[in-house]
Amino acid sequence: MKKPYLISPSILSADFTQLGNQIKQAEEAGVDWFHVDVMDGHFVPNISMGPVIVEACKRVTDLPLDIHLMIEKPEVYLEDFANAGADVLTVHIETCPEMDFTLQTIRDLGCKAGITLKPATGVDKIKPYLKDVDLVLVMTVNPGFSGQSFMPEVLPKIGQIRKILDEINPDALIEVDGGINEKTIRQTFDQGAEIFVAASAIFNHPHGIQRGIQSLRDLLP
Repeated sequence: MKKPYLISPSILSADFTQLGNQIKQAEEAGVDWFHVDVMDGHFVPNISMGPVIVEACKRVTDLPLDIHLMIEKPEVYLEDFANAGADVLTVHIETCPEMDFTLQTIRDLGCKAGITLKPATGVDKIKPYLKDVDLVLVMTVNPGFSGQSFMPEVLPKIGQIRKILDEINPDALIEVDGGINEKTIRQTFDQGAEIFVAASAIFNHPHGIQRGIQSLRDLLP
């Protein structure tokens, strides 16, 4: 990892009439990854984007594409997203009854494997799989919509997961997503988060994308 932390803008808040240009602006401002939220209208109450958008992003950036699959039966679509250009595929413990197989499939497709959980789901549900992941995504809002308020009660969960990973899989990274902005990013960093997904705080910043990214970086050491 080239930095002690990574910024991964979520394109969910981008202006899709200017998506390519906004990705380029964010890349020029020094972001590390791009985050793509995939929703199916079943697991979460919203419908977003699929492999076609991932493929479009891949045509305009060489940065890693970080795909969060908020969908039922994600194993059916893993190959499609990998072929579209995904670098990281993260799946929910709530939707994967055969998580060992799903994580191995992701790696066999040449992607980094991530696991995630809803705010109400306990860490014990993902603990058996933490030794086999590259990334743990901790949701700091209920998944489904951009622009929600940060849930501070989730903060101890980040520290709990970091402690477990330090013992059994220290190379795995912790990512946080949901309400990450100038008021919340340092709180998650102090608990052990290393990848920060921000949507509105970047793409809807009143002074533009570059200022949004810089304002987040200024709050990290």
